[in-house]
Amino acid sequence: MIDIKSMTQEELGALLRQLDEPAFRSSQIFAWLHRGATSFDDMSNLPKALRRKLEESCYITVPTVERKQISRLDGTVKYLWRLRDGNCIETVLMHYHHGNTVCISSQVGCRMGCAFCASAIAGRVRDLSPSEMLDQVLFTTLDTGEDISNIVLMGIGEPLDNLNNVLRFLELVHHRDGLHIGMRHISLSTCGLVPGIDALAELRLQLTLSVSLHAPDSETRSRIMPVNRAYDVEQLFDACHRYFEKTGRRISFEYAMIDGVNDHDWQADLIARRIRGMPGHVNLIPLNDVVERPLKPSRRIAAFQKRLESHGLTATVRRSLGGDIDASCGQLRRRAMDEKGGAHENLGHH
Repeated sequence: MIDIKSMTQEELGALLRQLDEPAFRSSQIFAWLHRGATSFDDMSNLPKALRRKLEESCYITVPTVERKQISRLDGTVKYLWRLRDGNCIETVLMHYHHGNTVCISSQVGCRMGCAFCASAIAGRVRDLSPSEMLDQVLFTTLDTGEDISNIVLMGIGEPLDNLNNVLRFLELVHHRDGLHIGMRHISLSTCGLVPGIDALAELRLQLTLSVSLHAPDSETRSRIMPVNRAYDVEQLFDACHRYFEKTGRRISFEYAMIDGVNDHDWQADLIARRIRGMPGHVNLIPLNDVVERPLKPSRRIAAFQKRLESHGLTATVRRSLGGDIDASCGQLRRRAMDEKGGAHENLGHH
């Protein structure tokens, strides 16, 4: 069976030709899929015979809401979606002055093993398809009735570990006949997979690259981020400089502030040295307390920010949203897994 929502209009045209149907129907099918049609019978302007053919050869991904939490503090909405194979993923809708941002997952689970993240506790189960990434944007919009202006790929998973599907998702969500969200309104976050950064640089997409840095020295970074053992911090910054040279796009460096681990002045000084030569923005993140993790939130965020700014860097502190609804990546899925007990495998716990 074909995952029809992961197809481009051109591929839909080729499929229709195989089915002895006119290729012009591809734009109609594409529009229905990107409007949230959940069955081929929804596609009322297609002949019944074509709908039956599509039903026999294709399927439409439709996530169902396993859980939904709405923050009483700021209106942040967190979804736990159940996918067609029973696995669950998370999506968060956040409200900002500049519009609504949806944070989507790119994998079921994650194999990167970062020490402060709830997403990696159960490991990676599988990659998400382009349609499953698109559905998070589409069905969040349909469920809330709110338009999405920005997308961040910062949910569960490492986007560059699922690069081909992520690139196809970007093509689909950017398409003028679909949701048509501009590349400059999309941020992609990576923990530092150097080959993926170089591959993105070659494509010269105008999206915003966010690098989960979390430590500027290899000794600390290897301790909290196993990926650093494969691509150390020197290689990572070399790739960042190459990315800037190719794309001209400023990189955002994400930095979770961990008490006594990565919040020393000398580390702020080292970040400034490593970024020198390209515009960089450091986004300081107050650490979410994950019960299963021993790391604690830093008490030096303001001092660290001031130190970075003394080097002429732009440093901001991320506003914490959804603090009352498990809004940290992976926490809601993790809680659901724990409550299910014996049904862990259905929720991506391997």
